[in-house]
Amino acid sequence: MYSRHRFPREIISHCVWLYYTFPLSYRDIEKMMLYRGGEVTYETIREWCQKFGQQYANQLRRNRPYITDKWHLDEVVVTIKKQQYYLWRAVDSEGNVLEVLLQRHRDTKAAKRFFRKLLKKQGFVPRVIVTDKLKSYEAAKKQVMKNVEHRAHKGLNNRAENSHQPTRVRERRMRRFKSPGQAQRFLSAFGPIRDHFHPKQHQLTAPRYRQELRQRFEDWREVAGLKSAA
Repeated sequence: MYSRHRFPREIISHCVWLYYTFPLSYRDIEKMMLYRGGEVTYETIREWCQKFGQQYANQLRRNRPYITDKWHLDEVVVTIKKQQYYLWRAVDSEGNVLEVLLQRHRDTKAAKRFFRKLLKKQGFVPRVIVTDKLKSYEAAKKQVMKNVEHRAHKGLNNRAENSHQPTRVRERRMRRFKSPGQAQRFLSAFGPIRDHFHPKQHQLTAPRYRQELRQRFEDWREVAGLKSAA
């Protein structure tokens, strides 16, 4: 996994963790590493994030203990080079990001494509889906998930709508996405990694929150292959 890399896996995984967990740029991380005595360029950090980010995210997703059978779906406009796209997102009732898909359209065909990608990734059909009142959802559901309960109500879908907020923060920090491909690659890795390091703090006592974070750091070390190197 790390063969032919000049820097040790501890530094590589640390830079990837910083980039996907906090609203930092590659140049910010370059400065932080220089402060700690490590001379690594922002171009190298970008290469690490592009190479390892999705690998780490996939392993975190596979190691996730469970997801609920109630899914919230929503879509939001993303502008890339003056072109309008729609970012489709699904989260479970605990707020875990299940899938994101950037598409040019917001019609039934786009909804069907998103449903199929979502079902393939999760490997099972939900008990209920919650969406806004976009009619494309119901039309696509009848063809792809016809036996699933569908609740279409604007006020019920805050879970999915709130899940867009971290993406908006990063979009501003990155001064917008540069291309649809770059946006899709970043968001596919960003969701699982950021979620992993942001347990629901408001639902936990301070000791329980710290304990949960410590466990998640251990999980990250295992995903990054650091335990075997210890």
